[in-house]
Amino acid sequence: MPPKPKFTKEAVAAIALAIIKEDGLAALTARELGKRLGTSASPIFTVFQSMDEVKLAARKLALDEFKEYISDYREYSPAFKRIGMMMVSYGLHEPELFKLLFMQEHGEKHDFRSTLNDLGGVAEVCIALIQRDYAMNPEEATLVMEQMWTQAFGLGAMCAMGVCDFTEAEISRRLGIVFISLAMAIKSGKLEMFDRIPVKGGDGAFNGRAVGDLPQLP
Repeated sequence: MPPKPKFTKEAVAAIALAIIKEDGLAALTARELGKRLGTSASPIFTVFQSMDEVKLAARKLALDEFKEYISDYREYSPAFKRIGMMMVSYGLHEPELFKLLFMQEHGEKHDFRSTLNDLGGVAEVCIALIQRDYAMNPEEATLVMEQMWTQAFGLGAMCAMGVCDFTEAEISRRLGIVFISLAMAIKSGKLEMFDRIPVKGGDGAFNGRAVGDLPQLP
């Protein structure tokens, strides 16, 4: 008969999440986990098959925490912008959990959409809010959500990595500039401009400026 587990999966995952939050994912080892639980590493593997399973369980708890962190969007207008601002704020105030949720490699390559599906329904909520508040169809709303999520991720990653600290006003402005520009382009019906790829050579001019008039890197 296998030994009776000393700890539940939930208890082990909660301690694992605390370790990550305090010291980062690299600090989560079987030895450190056992130390925090007041035991050896062995009892951990009566409820989990591997440390990868422990990390996955901790990530699920982190995702629940993130959803709670952004859940006040219902109290704000525009609601979608509030979610974006809180995502960046999460990178600023919970950098290790931001890295755990958004900056970990997958075991295999994923496309952008499947990565968003890992967020447990957050993307769908954002798309619904955009459709409701900005009179966009599902395709337009999806385009906006994906691009704004990329923008919020970039700002959040800069905060989480200690590259920049943004004030609430700066976060609002940076997200707002991109959102309004994107919405105006969609409403104008000129979406083909998004697909323009730089072409080498040609006539050497763009908007009337010859190559020789363009600035060079110092």
